[in-house]
Amino acid sequence: MESNKRKGRIVGLLFLFIFVTGVAVYQFLQGPFLFSDDFLTATSENSNKIILSTLLLFLSGVTSVIIATILLPILKKHSNTLAYLYLAFNILTFIAISIDNVSTLSILDLSQEYVKNRSNNSNLFNTLGNIIYKKHWWSHYFSLLISCLPVFVLYYTLYVSKLIPKIISIIGVIAVILMFIEILFSILGNSISMNMLLPIGLIQLILPLWLIFKGFRLPVLNLN
Repeated sequence: MESNKRKGRIVGLLFLFIFVTGVAVYQFLQGPFLFSDDFLTATSENSNKIILSTLLLFLSGVTSVIIATILLPILKKHSNTLAYLYLAFNILTFIAISIDNVSTLSILDLSQEYVKNRSNNSNLFNTLGNIIYKKHWWSHYFSLLISCLPVFVLYYTLYVSKLIPKIISIIGVIAVILMFIEILFSILGNSISMNMLLPIGLIQLILPLWLIFKGFRLPVLNLN
């Protein structure tokens, strides 16, 4: 039981790192510049923040895989399939983050060249900028879409295993479904409301705080 609580607290701290990283990257280091109207100039002027954001996202992806590895022996006691599925989806998410990072750095490279040579080739750079921007938009939203998969598996597994209070698991499942729907509709060009992402942000903060202070409960059933 003490081992479960200790591992739960470690996982909680790692989840909190991922949460803080996401807020820092998308609200301060990357989002305001990459998705601005003048993204070519803004990205170049904030190159250090962009580079830092890609490093943080890389660490976030690695941390997710580490969490899945730590949770593997715990979740296997309840379902081998779900435990390995959670690990596999986190690896897939890490790959998607890496692809998105490459796309982000491509925009940074182009923006720096644009600032140096825009007086001579502004039309060409604007055209290339629009193409690379659209490529990044697709990689970014597909990365977000893929990230829903491990989160759904996690909250569903936590629900059936009763390792945390069921209300947290239920809200988590609902929140990730809402996120998936909003991201999918955004990809299809019919965004419903970005407010649908608020529940996932809230529950992704509540879960790590719960784990840090309470850890996992003692396993009470085996679903294998």
